[in-house]
Amino acid sequence: MALQPMRVDWVATPPPGAYPRRQLGAPARPYAGPPSYPVPPRWGFPLLAWRWPTSVATDGPPVDSVDQVQRLARTASHALGLAGLTALWAAGSEVWRYVLLLLSRYGALSATTVDVSDAMVRSSSLVAVVAGVAGLLFTLLWLRRARNAAASAAGYGPSRSDTEVLVGVLVPGLNLVVPGSVAAELEHAALRLPATARPNPSRLVRWWWGLWAFTGLFVVFTVVWSFRSSVQALADGVLFHAISDLLAAAVAILTAVLVRRITSLLLPVSTAALRRMRVVDVKDAPEPVLRAVRAGGSRR
Repeated sequence: MALQPMRVDWVATPPPGAYPRRQLGAPARPYAGPPSYPVPPRWGFPLLAWRWPTSVATDGPPVDSVDQVQRLARTASHALGLAGLTALWAAGSEVWRYVLLLLSRYGALSATTVDVSDAMVRSSSLVAVVAGVAGLLFTLLWLRRARNAAASAAGYGPSRSDTEVLVGVLVPGLNLVVPGSVAAELEHAALRLPATARPNPSRLVRWWWGLWAFTGLFVVFTVVWSFRSSVQALADGVLFHAISDLLAAAVAILTAVLVRRITSLLLPVSTAALRRMRVVDVKDAPEPVLRAVRAGGSRR
């Protein structure tokens, strides 16, 4: 890779306050050499690493930056990962209870084994619910930031307000349709596609949408099934609860993947596309001008 020589002119100007203000009519002082400071100067560039551009001060409301979306994406991903792990724990507890039900057909079980199984099911279910609520809360916070950042990048606002999205996510029935539509619109805006084009969700969004809707319907079916009181219905209910927990874990993990995917689309430059570059050869460059006389005090 050949590099063309480029001339750079550096212009140094004194910072504000470096010299005392001269009064009007006072004679100019003669040049007394380079400036000197009684203490090391405190002005200059701050010791900060490069980061993605953040929002600047404007007259309108503050704009959500990509940095804020990234931070919330990491938090939401961690919360969703925890929710997925606790859902797997709850599924394992239900499977163990189902195995104990099968073993009870051939003999009585010890009270300790049954008590441990019941405690495991209750504790895992409680922790899974708490972790799921936390994951949902952080995902909604990320969604709000991501929608604003995508709207700022695409140049047009979302079709639904934050209140409409919240209602569509929490109201039963609507939460089977609205979340997938919101994810498709968010992906469309994150890709900087025109507002006149119809959103065409990617395969990841379609799989997530289908899994989300199927899990919601299966959870409703499991709740309705739990009202049956026969012995076989109770045993089948334990198995259905285990399947519901496995589906919930899959939804949590796939949601974390979707959050990271859309967050990466909001970045100005994809981090995966960045490559380290170095100069290995310089062609047709002029020879450097060597000094004929060495500076005094320099060593040979």
